[in-house]
Parts: sequence; structure tokens; C-alpha cells
Amino acid sequence: MEATILGWAVRDAGRRECWAELGCPYETALALADAGNEHLMRQALHELQELGALAAAAIVARRLRERGARGVPRGPRLTTQQNPAGLTRRELEVLSLVAQGLRNAQIAERLVLSEKTVDHHVGAILRKLGVHSRLEASTHAARLALTSEDK
Repeated sequence: MEATILGWAVRDAGRRECWAELGCPYETALALADAGNEHLMRQALHELQELGALAAAAIVARRLRERGARGVPRGPRLTTQQNPAGLTRRELEVLSLVAQGLRNAQIAERLVLSEKTVDHHVGAILRKLGVHSRLEASTHAARLALTSEDK
């Protein structure tokens, strides 16, 4: 019995290597997902998410959860996926307040968050927008119509 299982593992590894050598990342990730090994399945999940293959990633995530795996990432919400900059609802709220000229302490007070949490949100906003300052983020947000004056 062990030889058969080992034979499958060797065959699966060969299949993954062939797809990888052919430069087919999607098929390589699918082969990883079929490995039955939690570590390899998590790697497949990550690669599928990176490729934007969200339906396949959802299937792998569901299989991992069915196997009892903990801490399987759920991925971004639909509203985050649809945002042109990939910003979350909370990041949009913070960005709107940044655009109004509020400092982190003021934003934290208004949104009932810690300053450190606001700092993390601001850092994520700057990274996702590919800018280096709050002013650049505000300008970029206005250009993309990510904020509105009534917020």
C-alpha cells in the first residue's frame, strides 16, 4: 500500500515539474492542489490567488477547510476586488479623512480606532496607491474618484 501511495506522490511531483518547465503556472498550481498535502495545497491556493484564478482558489480553500485546515485565508471581499485600487471599505473611510487633512489621531478618534490601526491603514493605502505621501494619496484618490466630499 505504501509503495502505491509513494508512486502517486512521485507521479504528481513529476506532473507539477512538467507544467512548471512548460511555463504554465495555472496548471502547476492545479497539480499542487491535487497533491493532497496541506502545505502544497496552501502553496497552490496562494499561487492561484496571485494569478487571479479566484474560482479555482475558492475550490482549493474549501478543500483545505473540509480537511480541517485552520487559518485558510478567505481572500478579498467582492467590494475590495471591484475597487480600482484594491482598497477595503475601511481604507476608503480612512483615505477620505486623510484627504480632508485629518491627522492619524483625529482619524482614530472619529472612527473609534487606535492610532496604530489608523497608521496601518494609511500605510496600506500608500502601498496600494503606489504613492509616498498623504498628499499624493489624496491627489491620486481624487483622480480615481475614490473619495467623495460628503464623507
